[in-house]
Amino acid sequence: MSKLKEERISGMVVYAGDFFKVHKDAVRLPDGSESTREFIRHPGAVLIVPLFDDGRVLLERQYRYPPDKEFIEVPAGKREPGEAPLDTAKRELLEETGYVAAEWLRIGAIHNAIGYSDESIEMFVAKGLEMRAAKPDAGEFLEVFDVKLEEAFEMIRDGRITDAKSVAALLWVKAFSA
Repeated sequence: MSKLKEERISGMVVYAGDFFKVHKDAVRLPDGSESTREFIRHPGAVLIVPLFDDGRVLLERQYRYPPDKEFIEVPAGKREPGEAPLDTAKRELLEETGYVAAEWLRIGAIHNAIGYSDESIEMFVAKGLEMRAAKPDAGEFLEVFDVKLEEAFEMIRDGRITDAKSVAALLWVKAFSA
């Protein structure tokens, strides 16, 4: 066992909602002392960086209630129980944007809130985009638009894109794509 690992002593669910659960656990620390950990169990998610052949990227503008503002993001969504990440990515791309992709590449995973959540987001690049018809979930309202990939990087630089998952995915594309 790692000399850094914390051992769960006991725990309880302090809130169970439709989307996630909040837990409070008692833990034994590596030095033998005890503490508590409050955290969110999340079903997992995916994000997609949809790239057009001419160098444009498909983005979304969506209002997010907790920070009370609109954000520019890459398409993303939560995984359903038992759903493979790639299947989630294909479903979310079609639902949110109306596009399907001929080519899919998994580029990695990020853990965006490790201090209070176990959420893991699988990242994909989608190419060979073809327009179909969007099928947004009930209560989901967003605007889909495209910009040149370089403009998306500029949107990160000037603060128009601040969503952590979108920043990580777009900068991954910038750093590692040919």
